[in-house]
Amino acid sequence: MSLKSYTFKEGEFTVTDEMKTDFGQDGFVLVKNMFSNEEIKHIEKALVTGSFADYTLGIPDGDGREAHMILWNHPGVDVTGMVGRCEKIVDTCEQLIGGEVYHYHTKLMKKPAKIGGKHVWHQDYGYWYQNGCLFPNMLTVFIAVDKCSKENSCLQIMKGSNRCGRIEHLKVGGQVGADLERVEALSEACPLQYVEMEPGDALFFHCNLLHCSGANTSGLRRWAFLCAYNRADNNPVKEHHHPQYTPLKKVPNSAILECKDFTTMDGKWFLDPNVEKDITVESRVLSREEQL
Repeated sequence: MSLKSYTFKEGEFTVTDEMKTDFGQDGFVLVKNMFSNEEIKHIEKALVTGSFADYTLGIPDGDGREAHMILWNHPGVDVTGMVGRCEKIVDTCEQLIGGEVYHYHTKLMKKPAKIGGKHVWHQDYGYWYQNGCLFPNMLTVFIAVDKCSKENSCLQIMKGSNRCGRIEHLKVGGQVGADLERVEALSEACPLQYVEMEPGDALFFHCNLLHCSGANTSGLRRWAFLCAYNRADNNPVKEHHHPQYTPLKKVPNSAILECKDFTTMDGKWFLDPNVEKDITVESRVLSREEQL
């Protein structure tokens, strides 16, 4: 069964009361065509032209596979930074979460064909609570760079699980995941849904929404670009490996294609497990050869 969705049209798209209700009740809003094919190709060019690959981490899934992740804390001034700062993303987040937001971090999640590892059931707030964020006034935007289908391990969600509150998170393999006994119980009340997406689609989801993804055993790569935001009045009470409140400088949507900077990495503050501990995963820096 396909998910309820909305469609982005430049100059016409607005966040409606219906979308706000969906976000509160279901924990997510799916927007089709949030980014054009031209924009997605431009973003992908930035991801392969810049030095992002040097910061790729391998995340073990407990079954002998690894998911690949690149994480940076400030959007920056390159093309990828324009994505995290553009009005169509930031304004939508602010209206869904109910106030000014700032950029908490961006991740490129890469699941290579045939070998990409799974991600266990979790809530983002299961991690971010430990970072000193007192309230779950946070959300993530999952942007499909590749087609995401059941075949290549698209995101799986439990509709409405955002309303259950924070679940205790425990060590599961090389990752930290939600208490499986509670997850199993919630599966009876919150329907499992597969979020199949076309390149350019965007899923806005609440930080308490349970989600996971399986291993990618298909011959198709699966790349996803995820921007996380925290409400400005939810400034973490302790310093950690993500930013405290930092005012976000929005840019017009046109800035994505207008930006020709594919290489400037200054100020992004990439996660380096050799320097900073991320409590959510055990990770290691991957060589270029391991990423192929």
